[in-house]
Amino acid sequence: MGALPVCSGKELLGMITDRDITVRAVAAGQGPSDTCVSDVMSEHVRWVNEDDSTATAVHHMSDMQVRRLPVLNARRELVGIVSLGDLATHHTVQADEALREISTPSQPDR
Repeated sequence: MGALPVCSGKELLGMITDRDITVRAVAAGQGPSDTCVSDVMSEHVRWVNEDDSTATAVHHMSDMQVRRLPVLNARRELVGIVSLGDLATHHTVQADEALREISTPSQPDR
């Protein structure tokens, strides 16, 4: 899956990835039965609205170097996730651009 949304009802609270679990829990010696999702999830998540353009999604993916974005409706409720793979099946040029940007080495978290 790669990334899972963390919600309270339909409200998006954050996202959790295998990297979040590895870096924030396993590396700190925390076991899976002792650690809450809210302790290791990424809270400040970029998202797109369901009526945003695919160009907006590509921009956010490139800027944040992520392959998946939550999709929210006008009430800011989670309605889906758009992935780079979704874009690649319909918008190859934009997906190529996003993949190039996402794959550019970034500064390590400090």
